[in-house]
Amino acid sequence: MRRRTHNSAAADLRCDSCGAFPHPGRGRLTLANVAVMLPIELVVHALVIGTELSYFLKVVVLAVTATALVIWVAEPSVMHLLRSWLHASTLRHRNRLVEAPALWRARVILADRPGALEKITHRLAGLNVNILAIHVHTVSTGSLDELVLSAPGGLAERDIVDALSAPGNAVVGVWPTTPLALVDGQTRALSLATCIARDPDALPESLAEMLGGNIVPHQQGALPSGPDVLKVPTAWTGPLVIQREGNPFTPAESARAHRLAELAEIVDRKRQVQAPKCPSPPRAARLPR
Repeated sequence: MRRRTHNSAAADLRCDSCGAFPHPGRGRLTLANVAVMLPIELVVHALVIGTELSYFLKVVVLAVTATALVIWVAEPSVMHLLRSWLHASTLRHRNRLVEAPALWRARVILADRPGALEKITHRLAGLNVNILAIHVHTVSTGSLDELVLSAPGGLAERDIVDALSAPGNAVVGVWPTTPLALVDGQTRALSLATCIARDPDALPESLAEMLGGNIVPHQQGALPSGPDVLKVPTAWTGPLVIQREGNPFTPAESARAHRLAELAEIVDRKRQVQAPKCPSPPRAARLPR
């Protein structure tokens, strides 16, 4: 037979390293201890007072017996039997965190037929997943839809992938994200363009932030290639290589990256033209012979 486990929700509060429970609230712990210790104290006092021991021995016996019962019986029983009540506030907070909505970013290539987006919308709605934003990228195989999803906190990545994997669709990837993902790509590109206008040397970091990839250093040897690698030519630093493993770049993203690099080059040239030229040193006066 399978044994039933009691207080399974409270058992989840155990520390992964030491296995201990969090310390309960002082008020609840005091009430629980009084509820368990009071009957024990009354029974012990009734038994000891009825004996013919001297007053001093009665006090000693009561003190030792009550202390031993509290340490070895009462407190362990309280912590075990009433742990769900003792940790009720922690459990409520934990449940709120678990049930809190989580943000996900997903990319899926939809089948080139009517109703493809509506089909995955219904499947996501069945999981109580809300689509907060959608950006459509045109690719060679059809349309790549980038979705920002709000899902229940207990929903796993596999569940979202299964919902998006309708017949004919190709799921590029699903990643946890932050509220910054709700900023559309055009707004993000314009914000980074403002930074480039102030400092064109920030181009590598701006490209990496805009595309969500990593800059591949030139000292790495043979540079990677593939749909998840984007090479952006620049006039003064050489080509910048951005890699985003498992997430191919779309033509729209490539166009934004190239335009941002052109802006950085224009600002840099203008900065060089406006830079004050160092005056040439004065010629030494020629003395008459």
